[in-house]
Amino acid sequence: MTAQREWYEKDYYAVLGVAQDSTPKEITKAYRKLARENHPDAKPGDAAAEERFKEISTAYDVLSDESKRKEYDEVRRLGPMAGGMGGMRFNTGGGDGSIDDLLRMFGGGRARGGGGVGPRRGNDLEATLGLEFTEAAHGVTTSVHLTSDARCETCNGSGARPGSSAKTCGQCGGRGQVDDNQGFFSFASPCGRCGGSGSIIETPCGVCRGSGIEKRNREVKVRVPAGVADGQRIRLPGKGTPGRNGGPPGDLFIVCRVAPHRVFGRDGENLTVKVPITFTEAALGADIQVPTLSGERVTLRVKPGTQTGTRHRVKGRGIETAKHQGDLIVTVDVVVPAELTDDQRAAVEALAAATTESPRNHLFSGERS
Repeated sequence: MTAQREWYEKDYYAVLGVAQDSTPKEITKAYRKLARENHPDAKPGDAAAEERFKEISTAYDVLSDESKRKEYDEVRRLGPMAGGMGGMRFNTGGGDGSIDDLLRMFGGGRARGGGGVGPRRGNDLEATLGLEFTEAAHGVTTSVHLTSDARCETCNGSGARPGSSAKTCGQCGGRGQVDDNQGFFSFASPCGRCGGSGSIIETPCGVCRGSGIEKRNREVKVRVPAGVADGQRIRLPGKGTPGRNGGPPGDLFIVCRVAPHRVFGRDGENLTVKVPITFTEAALGADIQVPTLSGERVTLRVKPGTQTGTRHRVKGRGIETAKHQGDLIVTVDVVVPAELTDDQRAAVEALAAATTESPRNHLFSGERS
């Protein structure tokens, strides 16, 4: 099926689940979501998911490229004529004999001339990176290990055995397609000898068997910025699978999974911590020691009459990023002792005797006498 005919028959906007007037950002967002859900690594052995993933990648390859998207929209607008003539060329005595000339003859727009199987962008990959809480807070340079398609190291991605090289196809002259002249029109089809690549590998690489790609283990370095959150994705451009026929490689997306801390929590760029205090510290006020993520302690002044659940802010002791410095939010928890010594009991009883008003009186202030 030629490119134009496939474009006419395939609604790539529907494949990605986006509207025709969607922005490039919306298209990319939809693609990444669908690619994650249908990636072969996420559904190993699922042939339907693998086919769906290929369809999603093809749709994104067209709609993410401004010129391809413009041409695709034009082909869809022209309808069956464009779909039926996708592999058709014609003889005008001038021009390149492509669909461009046909559109110009009939007052249409522009379409890109065929060139066989063109460059194809590699697939995006996704890997999970486990991080300790402090690593995510302070940032770290580490590595992820994954097994994926990669450029063949033996032939350096050429597909030809070392010491040899690919040769221009003699049948199509490197165009990747051949024309069947039918008078005024000529029909273009992929070259049967080179398969549309425009070149012939006479002596294929013994490792990748001429594909230029092999599946192997890879180690990729990742610079994790300070303040990365659980579930946040880091994009590494060009670290996905290799492109085909000279196309660019895909990207690698690192999903960060941050382990919880035994003491601290997190609220955006602020750190949170719950600190227990005694009844006397809450009642009389006190200076208490509070831990920080760096390991040092800071002093916090608790005012007399502090209630349990009260929140206090320690400036500049939260997550530090390139743009902002968070705070440390301290929540105090008044601890009531489970057991009392005789002296403590006597002191509490004396306090009870000296307390003349119940804190519950307001609950009954509306009762009729």
